[in-house]
Amino acid sequence: MSFINYSSREINCKIVYYGPGLCGKTSNLQFIYNKTNPQTRGKMISLATETERTLFFDFLPLALGEIRGFKVRFHLYTVPGQVFYDASRKLILKGVDGVVFVADSQVERMEANIESVENLKENLLEHGYNLDDLPYVIQYNKRDLENIVSLDEMREALNERGIPDFEGCATSGKGVFETLKSIAKEILMVLKSGIK
Repeated sequence: MSFINYSSREINCKIVYYGPGLCGKTSNLQFIYNKTNPQTRGKMISLATETERTLFFDFLPLALGEIRGFKVRFHLYTVPGQVFYDASRKLILKGVDGVVFVADSQVERMEANIESVENLKENLLEHGYNLDDLPYVIQYNKRDLENIVSLDEMREALNERGIPDFEGCATSGKGVFETLKSIAKEILMVLKSGIK
């Protein structure tokens, strides 16, 4: 959970972008990085395979204001989407404050989306977290493509709780900042209730 440094008056929060391989997690972070003021962001670190997939994580610290005199810094990570990197996914979820699930809207990727949500729940449980108790939002990415599942069907399959969700196209930026603002707002509400 959030790391509070009282001497520097700083709160560090971890947001993890989770989803199946090639769904647009890294594209989200790249868009945020490219459109964010260099004064408010750190260096983005990306480790990728030769096929351009994220192998381990992207890390993008963003400073977004203050709470009761504490500067709040968000660290954004992605997990590798490929199933054989499950140990890395688990490691990256350790200490998570909020999760953005990036779903691939393409018809042929719906099964992978559902499997990835189940994998997320299992991996969180191993760290003692319950997805129902964490700040959590969904982005339905790749809404610009032709062969996509309807929004109603995606919500029925992936969002039975009715949490905040957004249509997106990470390459053009549609829904990217709305998604980030929503998860940041949820985390800040949890923080404000806990800081005296």
